[in-house]
Amino acid sequence: LGKRTEGRTPLLKEFVPLAGLDDIVFGAWDPISDDAYASAVNCGVLKPQDLEPIADYLKSIRPMPAVFDRKYVKKLDGPNVKTGESKYDLMEQLRADMREFKSANECDRLVIVWAASTEIFLQPTPVHQTIESFEQGLRDSSDDIAPSMIYAWAALQEGIPFANGAPNLTVDLPCMLELAKQ
Repeated sequence: LGKRTEGRTPLLKEFVPLAGLDDIVFGAWDPISDDAYASAVNCGVLKPQDLEPIADYLKSIRPMPAVFDRKYVKKLDGPNVKTGESKYDLMEQLRADMREFKSANECDRLVIVWAASTEIFLQPTPVHQTIESFEQGLRDSSDDIAPSMIYAWAALQEGIPFANGAPNLTVDLPCMLELAKQ
């Protein structure tokens, strides 16, 4: 492109085939049942004048019940939470949500971005070493498996890319790398 001073600043979409905004569907899981508009207003990250033009669209985005546990995020709570017999059961519920969302919205593919709260600090343990040990940890509801790991595992099981947007241990584990390679 040359030097910046030469004024050549093409848009990224001129080089890479990006989906248009009309081709993207947004969904979410959240322990708080507010729609995306109410959540954005409450968080105060964007100014009201930036939210208002898309308020109706944001109000249409309602979160699915989340896999959430206050052991891992102590300053948050909410009633919109999945229940199950084990973390394995919760993971299977997430997989079902992913399949249902894809079907209901006629999506060709999904991408999941972890944009939730930062969880407590965890270190890798034997449960994180292999696919087998992690799945057993899910069945045993191991405390070494945080909710973000359950989402990542479910996504990988479904062949869905998962991007971790928080400094959680989530995907930096031998079992996750092994599953991703498969």
